[in-house]
Amino acid sequence: MKFDHPVLLTEIATLIDAKLLGNKGASATGINEIHVVEEGDLVFVDHPKYYDKCINSSASFIIINKETDFPKGKALLVTDEPFEAYLKIVARYRPFQPSMDVVAASAVVGEGSVIMPNAYLGNNVTVGKNCTIFPNVTILDHCVIGDNVVIQSGTVIGSDAFYYNKKTNRDIHYKKMTSCGRVVIKDGVEIGAGCTVDRGVTGDTIIGEGTKMDNQVHIGHDTVIGKNCLFAAQVGIAGAAVIEDEVILWGQVGISKTLTIGRGAVVNAQSGVPSSLAGGKIYFGYPVGEAREKLKEVAWIKRIPEIWEKVKNIK
Repeated sequence: MKFDHPVLLTEIATLIDAKLLGNKGASATGINEIHVVEEGDLVFVDHPKYYDKCINSSASFIIINKETDFPKGKALLVTDEPFEAYLKIVARYRPFQPSMDVVAASAVVGEGSVIMPNAYLGNNVTVGKNCTIFPNVTILDHCVIGDNVVIQSGTVIGSDAFYYNKKTNRDIHYKKMTSCGRVVIKDGVEIGAGCTVDRGVTGDTIIGEGTKMDNQVHIGHDTVIGKNCLFAAQVGIAGAAVIEDEVILWGQVGISKTLTIGRGAVVNAQSGVPSSLAGGKIYFGYPVGEAREKLKEVAWIKRIPEIWEKVKNIK
């Protein structure tokens, strides 16, 4: 998430009751997760496993629960509960502002676009030119829709990420990490009925130009989808996956989190993908493998009863 304007670290330190070390005169331009941070960003870390990764990342400023060494030019904001600090920052600089209007006053709709009855456009939504938004579509705050986009009935764009902070010393172990990212849908995308596209936790969920999605497809938070992909019904993609250009996912394919599907890969129906796949190949099964080899495996499995009978007769 980028702030509307740079924010002094001293202001943020006061907000979250943190001890400020290092570059005290600096200003932060945003707050992001470790995999999407840029120079000028804040990042938070509350587990020793990730201290070094955060401190040496592109982030300029680190919210942390321990004083430690850090590179020159950066700053630490030391506080007991970095996760709670993150929630305070998001609540201050991107607060939830419910809009009761069908199309929020701050939403922008381009020339030639059609918004049908009962569609909802939230705060600071942008819809490009010549789009068709069918009835009962929901596009939530800060989402960006390109030109010539079609979104069919009942689809939700910008729902919160399924993303929780777990601490077993709390009565309720899973505490929601407030989503402050966006969904960015590029030109020429078509999205079927009853789909859900989650916003990024702090960054963007992106659907590339020309991609087409069937009904009841789910796209998880921070996923980046390339150009001219094709997803059949009931495809589910978990958070922070990267789907490169021209990938085809047939019906009920499930994609695990934080992996990459290479350009031009085809994954056949009802396959499960637990790890990254090279591009330019056809895949099938669970765990997924190259389709030709998987079909050979299926053929051998079908022969197990026959082989077992032969073994018993030999005995």
